[in-house]
Amino acid sequence: MRHNAKVKHFGRATGPRTALLRGLVYSLVEHGRIKTTLAKAKELRRHVEKAVTKGKDQTLHARRILLSRYPNEAAVNTIMTDIAPRFKNVDGGYTRILKLGMRAGDKAEMAYIEFTDFAPKGEPTEEQTKKAATAKRVAGKKAAAKKKRIRKAQGAARRVQRANAK
Repeated sequence: MRHNAKVKHFGRATGPRTALLRGLVYSLVEHGRIKTTLAKAKELRRHVEKAVTKGKDQTLHARRILLSRYPNEAAVNTIMTDIAPRFKNVDGGYTRILKLGMRAGDKAEMAYIEFTDFAPKGEPTEEQTKKAATAKRVAGKKAAAKKKRIRKAQGAARRVQRANAK
């Protein structure tokens, strides 16, 4: 029975379970939204909410506690400087879980977990599309010109080698 059980074990020993949750925290902090199983998302929510709340303190002590729990300088820096200030006036509830249905392979229930202020990148505007196409075309022309110069130089080098060989 699971009476008074505090954590989900995911069929793993302590070390692998800790590594799994750290990896999920790092991914969520880096990307703002990740897709995982519902059970992992629910467990991840506990860890991320506590980390953001601790990051709102903005003290050296809070930074060191976060580094001891999540030894990734980039992730802790993002929590302290980017995520925590965004939720300065919010008392919890920094993440949401969106259920996606069953995974095709093993019928595990999947979900997105994201920060509540997450805004997915929308479709690019027509102007952005034209600008990107122009940049791609220019880059292609530059690459072709560079190839042509290289081939010309290689041809000249071969001619010199043939002349010296005779």
